Amino acid sequence: GKARSVVVILFLGQRTIIMDEQYDAIVLGTGLKECVLSGLLSVNGKKVLHMDRNDYYGGASASMTPLKKLYEKFAKDGEPPETMGRGRDWNVDLIPKFLMANGLLVKMLLHTDVTRYLEFKNVEGSFVWKKGGKVHKVPSTEREALASSLMGIFEKRRFRNLLIFVMNYNEEDESTWQGLKPSDPMKAAYAKYGCDGNTQDFTGHALALQTDESYLEKPLIETVKRIKLYRESVARYEGTKSPYLYPLYGLGELPQGFARLSAIYGGTYMLAKPIEEIVYEDGKVVGVKSEGEVARAPLVIGDPSYFEDQVQEVGRVVRAICLMDHPIPSTNNAVSCQIIIPGNQVGRKNDIYIACVSAAHHVAAENKFIAICSTTVETGAPENELAVAFQTIGPVLEKFVSVDPILAPKHDGAESRVFITTSYDATSHFESTCADIIDVYKRCTGEDLDLDTPREKPEGQ
Repeated sequence: GKARSVVVILFLGQRTIIMDEQYDAIVLGTGLKECVLSGLLSVNGKKVLHMDRNDYYGGASASMTPLKKLYEKFAKDGEPPETMGRGRDWNVDLIPKFLMANGLLVKMLLHTDVTRYLEFKNVEGSFVWKKGGKVHKVPSTEREALASSLMGIFEKRRFRNLLIFVMNYNEEDESTWQGLKPSDPMKAAYAKYGCDGNTQDFTGHALALQTDESYLEKPLIETVKRIKLYRESVARYEGTKSPYLYPLYGLGELPQGFARLSAIYGGTYMLAKPIEEIVYEDGKVVGVKSEGEVARAPLVIGDPSYFEDQVQEVGRVVRAICLMDHPIPSTNNAVSCQIIIPGNQVGRKNDIYIACVSAAHHVAAENKFIAICSTTVETGAPENELAVAFQTIGPVLEKFVSVDPILAPKHDGAESRVFITTSYDATSHFESTCADIIDVYKRCTGEDLDLDTPREKPEGQ
């Protein structure tokens, strides 16, 4: 473990790192949330020490490469078969999520300049599953609405009218409201346009990416903004069919991009550092002890695994990583896609998500595909809850199933100045992850995250 830390230290600028130093913030764990927070603090002039007990980046959201690592992680016996291609061609994300092209995470990446270390490629398709087992493209424009096989002829018109209403809606301009105030519930908009249950399901869950039915009672402006984000994301790059992006070589590239960014701003990353103790004085955090030394800081951010006594389980996620040698049927042979199965369509409270990627994003060997199916656990037989997803994706060469708790902090950190992120949920996109990042940022700095004001760049940039 020691040798690895030294390599990291040398790579980060030939500085000898002294643990017994004062920092503005200490971040524990190199999962995506922690890396983004560390990067945002760094670019805002804070001196950050970032440590991880593992000798690899990514924490719970790491990428497994070569393929043998994935087999080891899930304790599968033997080597991956030769038919799987070259092991090093695989970069399998344990928690795959797509980025909305115009969404918050892309704004954070642009704001911090991490985009220069990464290359993104569009995800080809965005689909929704409908009762009867059919997969349909998610329509997001008036033209697509009228051509869609999701709805009958009269329903298409109703949905098209709803879309036009949403795209013209401006909370500052009452003439666009059509009698519906921003604070009115979303169900009132569906009622006004006469949309049936199926249309509500795919609008709410596949376009607005709502995760349950509670949004129907919430102010319609929230859902309007989410549908607009979807539309803007599709429109952001010419000729794209989905609003989603995914980095080449997988999400494991993101934490490493943030590590480089932090180094430019004088931050320090240390891998393979056992965290022995979080040090408090009078109920407030003052530092972190590792290998007998204490690094001091007035605030500490970290993932739930570093604060087991301060988090609680709020749910569980089941994920199945499926390796295949074919694209998902009914997706027009898409080399990458997302399919959302709205809970209502299969008699569930929670939606089921399928994210599919392949060699096109350099995450699998040639002619191989990775489909990750996930949902929030509702029963005592989690894997069975993904049955409809398994039917949708077709034959599988190898399947790796995990059930993980969703852990959330028991406190907001105001007293102790310890700020804990929440575990990753079942969604296959980053919008809920970003909401947590923004929330933690505000709690630990007392300021709203401003992604619109251009920031000062360090000298020599």
